[in-house]
This record gives sequence, structure tokens and C-alpha cells, in this order.
Amino acid sequence: MRTQWSPSAAPVTPLSPLHPDDRHPCALGPMDPLRRSPSPCTSRPPSPRTPPCEMLGHVGIEAVLEQLKIKAMKMGFEFNIMVVGQSGLGKSTMVNTLFKSKMWKSTLPGLGVPMPQTLQLQSVTHIIEENSVKLKLTVTDTPGFGDQINNDKCWDPILGYINGQYERYLQEEILITRQRHIPDTRVHCCVYFVPPTGHCLRPLDIEFLQRLCRTVNVVPVIARADSLTIEEREAFRRRIQHDLRAHCIEVYPQKCFDEDISDRILNSKIRDRIPFAVVGADQEHLVNGRCVLGRKTKWGIIEVENMAHCEFPLLRDLLIRSHLQDLKDITHNVHYENYRVFRLNQSHALPRGPGWVNLAPAPADLTATPGPWKVRWQAHDSSDEEC
Repeated sequence: MRTQWSPSAAPVTPLSPLHPDDRHPCALGPMDPLRRSPSPCTSRPPSPRTPPCEMLGHVGIEAVLEQLKIKAMKMGFEFNIMVVGQSGLGKSTMVNTLFKSKMWKSTLPGLGVPMPQTLQLQSVTHIIEENSVKLKLTVTDTPGFGDQINNDKCWDPILGYINGQYERYLQEEILITRQRHIPDTRVHCCVYFVPPTGHCLRPLDIEFLQRLCRTVNVVPVIARADSLTIEEREAFRRRIQHDLRAHCIEVYPQKCFDEDISDRILNSKIRDRIPFAVVGADQEHLVNGRCVLGRKTKWGIIEVENMAHCEFPLLRDLLIRSHLQDLKDITHNVHYENYRVFRLNQSHALPRGPGWVNLAPAPADLTATPGPWKVRWQAHDSSDEEC
């Protein structure tokens, strides 16, 4: 924390050298690349001026971590993910590969399944348990997106669904007598599948991403990356990154949320690789005496968990192993908070007392709400980069 010096300020006594155990964690040595620092939306540490209290013996404060772990294990965790992209890009297969379970039953084209005439959103919820950790996973698919001849405003049902989940949570939150645990159906992450054209982002992709990134965390990926050579894949990635910068599309992780040096180092590596070139497969094959997930072709087997073949491990680590809680924190403290402020201002009604909010019904069209996004960026420290 920076403080301005004034002539009337009392003289400052020099600080004694820090004991090695009292130094900042960043000064103790290199950090684990998968270790996440506290979310930028959570409470900040106490002021450095707060003097440490001298303890005369062991109290057991560290037991709080075990208490939080036990409570979290009992309640379980919730994670809601949306996949968006044209038909035939392997969205269902990618979700099955990501969680190593049959979340969706993919339908092969040309088997008499009629193509949807309009965009239809489909959600499925499963309970996944691993080492006594339960995860309530909800996956929302968007079949029919971008498949029509006229794709004008084809993103409205998607944005309406995302805002509808915010509205549902808000209506539960403003009740005087509300539930102890409000069910969280808000979309925490949207994985956007870019067709492997090898050229650049299409106008449809740009228009949709500009609207989508204001409402939800967006992670773009290059679908079916095995259809491109390594050189074509890297050139395609550079063109997409240029289009994102040129059109001010901020995908996750955003630079404005890098709170400390460890965040900057980790997220900079991720931003350099986005969009990830991924390949999905839900069948195992025998390779050199071991079973691997992959796609079998007449040239060989493409291993989805082999970094030499595709970047699926990077996507899995981002969504599950390193940034899952951060995705939820940003959804609650940034995107949902923007929607909440927008709706409360829109209601034109002041609170009538403690715990009372007179909120008008949500309008039918909530897809174009760019205002809260600007408010959110301005709420950060002025020293951060402008987005």
C-alpha cells in the first residue's frame, strides 16, 4: 500500500530485518506453476502497518484450514460450463474427454437426425466424485448455433440464458427469508469452439465474442486441431490473437485480474497459448503397451493427452486443476455483480428498509447490457492496464 508523505507525519522508525520465516511467500523461492493466489475479487490482506501479535505458545489457528476442508467436502462443489460452436466441431466429445465420463451422447451426422431449425439450449447435470470430492457439474450445449443461412442475432438465446441464470440467482438473493444455500446455476465458463479454417476469426465469431465476454468468462479453443499442420496451427493462433486484440475482446484470464507477480507469470503463459488447439476423443487405444485416449486414423493414433499432439492438457488444467475456483469467484464478484447493479438501477426503486428490495420483473430483452462491463473495469486500480 502506498501512502503520501506529509510534513506533519510522525517520524518513522527504521524497521528491523525480517526473519526468514516472516518474508512474503513470493520471496521464499520459485512458486508452483499450478498454485493459485487468492482471487482479486476476494478481501485484501491487512495493512502492513498492523503490528504482529507476539504469541506465547501454540494456539491451533492452522486448524481452521482443516475445518474449511471438512465443510467443503460435505457440501461439495458446483461448476457450470457452456460449450458454444457450430455442429460437428466435437463439443460433446470434448466435454466427455474433459471429465472422462459420458456426459453427452454424441450423435453422428448423416444418421437421419434432423438439424435444428433454431438454436436450442440443452443442459445436463451429473455428480462426479473423485477421492471423496463431489462435483455437481452442469454442461450446457448450444446445438444449432451458426448453422443457419441467416445467423442474424443468433447469439440472443445464449445471452438470454446466461442473464436468465443471473436473474434466477438474484431473485433468490433478494428475498427477506432466503435459503441457506442458494442453488448456483450461473454459467462460470463458456468454451467457444473456433472452426479450424486456418484463416482468421469470422465476422460471426467477432460479433458474438464482443457481446459474450461482457457477460461470462470466455475461453476460446481451436476445434479439431488435428486437421491442421503444426505450422498452420501456430499461424492460425497468431491471427486469432491479433483479431482479439484488434476488436478489444478480453477472454479469460483477463490482465486486469492479475493481482501479483505469480498471477502475471502464470496467466501470461496461458494468454500466450490461447486459443488452445484441442482434439477430443472418448475411446481408448493401446499404444506401446498402455491405454491412451485418442483418435485412430490410418496414419496413426492422435493422443489427446500428449502435448506433442494437441493442447488438451492445457485446457484441462485451466478449467479444473488451477483456475476452477477463480472462474467461480470472477463470475460471482464481477459478472453477476455487474448484472445485479444493472438490475437494481433499472428497477428505479430504493430499498424500503433493511433487507427489502422492490425489484421489478426482468425485461424480455437483457442481451444488450454493455454498461456494467465498463463499470467493472473502472472499479479496479488505476495502475492496471486499460482493457
